[in-house]
Amino acid sequence: MPTNAERREAAKRKLEVELERRAHKEKQRRILTVVGAVVAIALAAGLVAWFVLGNRDAATTASSATPSTGATPTVLKRGGDGQLPAFKAPEGLGANCQYPGAAPASRKVDPPKSGKVPTDPATVSVSMSTDQGNLGLILNNAEAPCTVNNFASLAQKGYFNDTVCHRLTTAPSLGVLQCGDPTGSGSGGPGYRFANEYPTNQYPAGDPALSKPVLYPRGALAMANAGPNTNGSQFFLVYKDSELPPNYTMFGTIDSTGLATLDKIASAGVSGGGEDGKPATEVKVKSVLLD
Repeated sequence: MPTNAERREAAKRKLEVELERRAHKEKQRRILTVVGAVVAIALAAGLVAWFVLGNRDAATTASSATPSTGATPTVLKRGGDGQLPAFKAPEGLGANCQYPGAAPASRKVDPPKSGKVPTDPATVSVSMSTDQGNLGLILNNAEAPCTVNNFASLAQKGYFNDTVCHRLTTAPSLGVLQCGDPTGSGSGGPGYRFANEYPTNQYPAGDPALSKPVLYPRGALAMANAGPNTNGSQFFLVYKDSELPPNYTMFGTIDSTGLATLDKIASAGVSGGGEDGKPATEVKVKSVLLD
């Protein structure tokens, strides 16, 4: 029979083994907790970047059919909870637009001339021709003159010609077609950037409302970006009411012909399934012309 001393030593070893087992188990639990937190943070960051950075485009051609831009533009929904704010014009006429250099250009193009840009005329008509149909766009120069000035400049210089609309989203609360990146990668741009306008500029800097979703209505035309004041060439066309924070400059509307084209593109879905990716039916842009 073991002596009392031997029994005490055996009990001590058993206790030490048990304590080591518990310590190891606790260490594993802490590791899993940290990993879980890191994954959660990464997922959250991915969701934030999902719309901001999701721009993918490539080279293209399109049909030569005559664009139709005579239809009445969609009326934007404004005012009230969850909707876009009413526009309040800044004092004085025109806007002081600046287009400082940024990352290298995906396609060489000179930026628009910086300085005072007039807000008259209030609207500018544009014809966007694609191989899936034509889109008539009404640019809102009165509310987003720097953005309209940039879009018109890129269009006149042929920047959008022979590109594809690289991204389609079909989620219940986000339905857009995104275009404007000549590389097709989702990260391309013209080599300069400029500040946000309506609706972002209707909020004070740091306003918590800038992080709350509002309704970008069906028929809206808006700029994609990679964060505040990083606008370049990428834009998105809203084919169904979509919820987004008011951090994307809305600079125009899409006519009924364009909405019919977008509906056809959206009905084909996303390549490979899912709710966010390249359109299943490739959308090639031939030209974007000022009427």
